[in-house]
Amino acid sequence: MHTDLVAALDIGGTKIAGALVDGDGNLLVRAQRPTPAREGAEAVMGAVDEVLGELTASALWERAGSAGIGSAGPVDAAAGTVSPVNVPGWRDFPLVERVQKTIGGLPVALVGDGVAMTAAEHWLGAARGYDNALCLVVSTGVGGGLVLGGTLHPGPSGNAGHIGHISVDLDGDLCPCGARGCVERIASGPNIARRALDGGWLPGPDGDTTAAAVAAAARAGDPVALASYERAAQALAAGIAATATLVEIDIAVIGGGWRAPARCSSRRCAAACATTPRSRSSAGSPSRPP
Repeated sequence: MHTDLVAALDIGGTKIAGALVDGDGNLLVRAQRPTPAREGAEAVMGAVDEVLGELTASALWERAGSAGIGSAGPVDAAAGTVSPVNVPGWRDFPLVERVQKTIGGLPVALVGDGVAMTAAEHWLGAARGYDNALCLVVSTGVGGGLVLGGTLHPGPSGNAGHIGHISVDLDGDLCPCGARGCVERIASGPNIARRALDGGWLPGPDGDTTAAAVAAAARAGDPVALASYERAAQALAAGIAATATLVEIDIAVIGGGWRAPARCSSRRCAAACATTPRSRSSAGSPSRPP
């Protein structure tokens, strides 16, 4: 049997997406479900099984030889378990075992979603051709991954480069991970929206209080919305600068749901990086969206 496809799963706090992917990175079959993040462990796994069910029902499934999972973290790649900060029902959840059972015993690999994104960007995206890169996923949470010396560096647990839980404000808000002032607590979509609401921003007639609505208000010049995105950009820049201090990077790539409604934030983050001495000196590291 010709097994030239990989089944891919992307598990985040907002959505669970799956695809059958060929050797050139083309997505041949796609499926998606909302993540029931505030429900129990089995409800979340049920959404995963529904996505996998669509993939296995495809006529192309017989060409799948393995599966790869990029999950919100932290993950434990060696144990095959996940404990996403933004999915409270999953703590040390045996995701690899459960997925393997659903797909009939095919080999399954697990990494953090930021590491998976980094592998893709280095293979086919904005980090292609760079030997040292930091790639960030900014969405419901904030993840990241590293390429060092031309090679993906997931670390023993699959979490290396998880920039979202670098503390950039030691007296800041308490993060669900237990630390204070984490990049994720400041720069993720839900926290951008939370901060804007706390600062007095008022949603429009539709009552939309998501980060996308805050982004629309920022584009229209609302000062509170702009200030919330500015704070997010500063936090991301501080995390990038801290990473550049430890491992000299050539580029930082910012992806994820936040940049679709508010590309201005990527420009603001780049500007904030430019004012940070260490990130200026790290091989002139550009910061840009994919």
